[in-house]
Amino acid sequence: MTARSDNIMSETFRDPEEQAEDIDLLQDEMYEHFAMTVDKGQSMLRIDKYLACRMEHCSRNRIQAAADNGNILVNGQPIKSSYKVKPFDRISIVMPYPRRETEVIPQDIPLDIVYEDEALLIVNKPAGMVVHPGHGNWDGTLVNALAWHLRNLPMFNEGDMRAGLVHRIDKDTSGLLVIAKTEQAHVRLAKQFFDHTITRRYVALVWGDFEEPEGTITGHIGRSRSDRQKMAVYPDGSEGKHAVTHYKVLKRYGYVSLIECRLETGRTHQIRVHMAHIGHPLFNDARYGGDSILRGTTFTKYKQFVENCFTLLPRQALHARSLGFIHPTTGREVLFESPLPADMQAVVTKWDAYIAGRDSETN
Repeated sequence: MTARSDNIMSETFRDPEEQAEDIDLLQDEMYEHFAMTVDKGQSMLRIDKYLACRMEHCSRNRIQAAADNGNILVNGQPIKSSYKVKPFDRISIVMPYPRRETEVIPQDIPLDIVYEDEALLIVNKPAGMVVHPGHGNWDGTLVNALAWHLRNLPMFNEGDMRAGLVHRIDKDTSGLLVIAKTEQAHVRLAKQFFDHTITRRYVALVWGDFEEPEGTITGHIGRSRSDRQKMAVYPDGSEGKHAVTHYKVLKRYGYVSLIECRLETGRTHQIRVHMAHIGHPLFNDARYGGDSILRGTTFTKYKQFVENCFTLLPRQALHARSLGFIHPTTGREVLFESPLPADMQAVVTKWDAYIAGRDSETN
């Protein structure tokens, strides 16, 4: 991905929200991509100093960490922070989001920590917890909890709203998240997400049955033209960003299916909007139409059964089950797994019992 203009930021680096027309900012993941061309009159200057003067809310230390980990390219080649820029150099940068001025209030909120070492931790986020503060959710978030639990680390004692984050999952989606504890781990993990080398598998309960045991959904995802709270699929690529979801059927219940989804990209609401697009919205996903009975019989008993399931699982049936990547310090492949949470497991168990009971009645 490159910027739309070769003259971006030749003088100053503005806040990303102000230059959306100039820079392709990857807002679906917790990192960004910048591209710029050095002015023809620029004197030779260390690249870390050059960028620090042009990138707001971004320290020289963060720029040096990005360069040292191969995340800054000049004319297509990775460089060190001591490199001296020259006129017409083409600079590309991939790094975690810059700091924001809004400070985070540390809160002693319990966390389900699956794994932790000096470089990172893996958190099993419960459904209902927002990942980072935003409009209407300024406290009680995962970031507030991290600010407390990691308050003695340099990255987490300055109130940075996105400290350690390289990806996120929706408020009402449960499952695994990796959190970086050092700048080095941050930039190395961010690069893996940017390069789509992270392995992410989700389990979802969706409406309907599938003809094939597995498949792939490809279609640009962008904001809906009719409802800004929703995302939409644009198959012709006229809007949004490239998105690919692979799915495999784990269990068939006739009216609903339990599936595994593997993300090749990480767009906002990707699984939810892709599955709705092909006619299989997630079970009880209110935003994308899965909170009504879309398949099944007209019998009152069945309607009551589904409503009971909705009560047990008052959210979309989606869980981030596994997360795999190259460890940022050891260089080894690691893979973490999380079992289905109690609410999803309860609904799956009910469907098992319902189908078993229906089959026994017909035999």
